[in-house]
Amino acid sequence: MRVRATEEGGVTTVRVLMAHPMETGLRRGSDGSPIAAHYITNVEATHNGRTVLSGVWGPAVSQNPFLAFKFRGAAKGQRVAVRWTDNRGGTRTEEAVIA
Repeated sequence: MRVRATEEGGVTTVRVLMAHPMETGLRRGSDGSPIAAHYITNVEATHNGRTVLSGVWGPAVSQNPFLAFKFRGAAKGQRVAVRWTDNRGGTRTEEAVIA
């Protein structure tokens, strides 16, 4: 996962690129067998222990999703963390220093 955060004029912009297959469970492989569902279900971003974004996703989100959002109250040099959880219990967390 790649996380980039920049602050300008009191507004912090966060851009996140998540590497994930995001399989719906509806596709079939080349041999005709079903491909098991594997997709991100929850996304949360925090800054100084405060949740600044919380989302519930489903299988309709594309492979390797890109997420961008803005929030107020951060300063350059502080950190923002993004965490996702998938339907198989997998998680990933990344942090970025706000530039």
